[in-house]
Amino acid sequence: MPRPFNERPAEATHWSTRLLARKLNLSQSTVSRAWRAFGLQPHRSETFKLSTDPLFIDKVRDIVGLYLNPPTKAMVLCVDEKSQIQALDRTQPVPPLAPGLPERRTHDYMGHGTTTLFAALDLATGNVIGELHRRHRSKEFLVFLRTIDTNVPPELDVHLVMDNYGTHKTPSVKGWLARHPRFHVHFTPTSSSWLNLVERWFALLSERQIKRGTHRSTLELERAIRQYLDNYNKDPKALVWTKSADEILASLARFCKRISDSGH
Repeated sequence: MPRPFNERPAEATHWSTRLLARKLNLSQSTVSRAWRAFGLQPHRSETFKLSTDPLFIDKVRDIVGLYLNPPTKAMVLCVDEKSQIQALDRTQPVPPLAPGLPERRTHDYMGHGTTTLFAALDLATGNVIGELHRRHRSKEFLVFLRTIDTNVPPELDVHLVMDNYGTHKTPSVKGWLARHPRFHVHFTPTSSSWLNLVERWFALLSERQIKRGTHRSTLELERAIRQYLDNYNKDPKALVWTKSADEILASLARFCKRISDSGH
């Protein structure tokens, strides 16, 4: 592609086919064909963040190894909190669906409080242990750890995959874990929530229950979440990890080389 494509247009943050066609004195259809041929999509934008954790490689190998080769006589649980879930109600009723028309909702809403879902996804079965709390502190996390302890058969070790959030590392939590030696903690690298499989389950919950739901109170929201959890656990689906640590690290190395060679 000629040099002007690598420059920003004066009147926009990115090129469109029409802007570039005018810059190069070409037809818009010619630019469109070239973009399709080379897979160029400057109108699209995604976010990313690379972890700066000094133990990134070690943690990736530890957690991926746990996923691909889980220990015997143990349960692997992916643990996290979905905090500040808002109970939202639209300012006007949602009209009934009509043929050929999307669901229509008002753009504004009324808030009715928040709640936090503590969840532990069983790697082997996909079953989720869930618990709702109005606050998100180490006190509530300790209550959830006791819930996990009650729900996992006593003859099994418990391997917890979780992030580096402060409530997971307080002295009270560390003390509880020390008194319960069957619990083993595996921390994900910083800025690497994609390594925790429960995040995928949270995405399902948001898409299927929260995103388009209307809830007139926090209690109503919590009832909806519990109902979704109960229905899901009647027929849970295990989330299968497929990529090896070597494949992940190689992919990240290629990405780092690509952005370092971009000239930005």
